[in-house]
Amino acid sequence: MAGSAQRPLRADARRNRDKILAAAVRVLTEEGLDAHLEHIAKEAGVGSATLYRNFPTREALIEAVYRNEVAQLCDAAPGLLTQKPPYEALHDWTRLFLDYVTTKAGMVDALRAIAAKGNSPYGHSRDMVQAAITTLMDACAAAGTIRTDISPADMSAALEGIALTSAKPEQRGRAERLLDLILDGLKTRS
Repeated sequence: MAGSAQRPLRADARRNRDKILAAAVRVLTEEGLDAHLEHIAKEAGVGSATLYRNFPTREALIEAVYRNEVAQLCDAAPGLLTQKPPYEALHDWTRLFLDYVTTKAGMVDALRAIAAKGNSPYGHSRDMVQAAITTLMDACAAAGTIRTDISPADMSAALEGIALTSAKPEQRGRAERLLDLILDGLKTRS
């Protein structure tokens, strides 16, 4: 949908779009570039015309899925902080980060294909993730639960390292152990 003055989607159209994005995450994560858009439409319970009306190209769908996953991850940080103590919120957010990384790993070939065509699906995702980490770490520091000599950029680098080495679903246990090690290292000591 081009243009700067887009009308808001009707509730049923928004539900269909959300169902397509959720189905696309599942199918693209499992099948990567081999995923057929018709399979995604079927998984979403919509017709192919509905899928193409929302996402006219494969690239548009993949980019929307990626952007949606990043937004959900980053939007979770403030919500977690309202529901839990800061350190627990940080812990739980790192698990959501693993979910995001696993999804992204399943779509990495598709994302690379888009980037190779000159479009950056990544946009501001790194800045958004960094802002979420900063929000969580600032809350933890204010609560006195983590050290203040570790920067959000350091934490981000550690998370990226885990993502590079343990992003596959079968590596989830290892990734969680590495996260626990990092989080334990962040704790203040009495």
